[in-house]
Amino acid sequence: MFIQTETTPNPATLKFLPGETVLASGTADFPNAETGGKSPLAQRIFAVEGVTGVFLGRDFVTVTKTEDAPWDHLKPSILGAIMEHFQSGAPAIEGGAQEGTGHAAHDGPDSEIVGQIKELLDTRVRPAVAQDGGDITFHGFDRGIVYLHMQGACAGCPSSTLTLKMGIENLLRHYIPEVVEVRPVA
Repeated sequence: MFIQTETTPNPATLKFLPGETVLASGTADFPNAETGGKSPLAQRIFAVEGVTGVFLGRDFVTVTKTEDAPWDHLKPSILGAIMEHFQSGAPAIEGGAQEGTGHAAHDGPDSEIVGQIKELLDTRVRPAVAQDGGDITFHGFDRGIVYLHMQGACAGCPSSTLTLKMGIENLLRHYIPEVVEVRPVA
């Protein structure tokens, strides 16, 4: 098994491409070791000292490290953990429970606008963000403000604010005049 790695805009995060399907659909975000309980893959990666976050996508694994842990020391151990997992035959997430698209449900008078926002996020934004090892999820729309959550490599990335404001906000405002601002949620 040959696992490729790619850098991301976030220097604390590295993207691992095992060349196999990680999740059949959706994504899974484990921002700390305590949240990785249902994922044998995340548990193996969190066992590597210095790992602080694991994000699973369709065909990639994004790993976030502590600031003082050098990638030169972590990378071989993470590669080993990923390889060990895939050789074990265990699922990435036990019980097949996956997060799906991660979009919050929304009913009410703005449901048509919310549908347009979700469509643009799914077709234009999420594929680009996945290229960088992350994901973005819709959390709400209220009085012209869109609330989004950055995950994986995008969470805590120095350029995430620029991505939200200059990229996503401009895109949404261009296609949906009711959108006036995009704000991140934790």
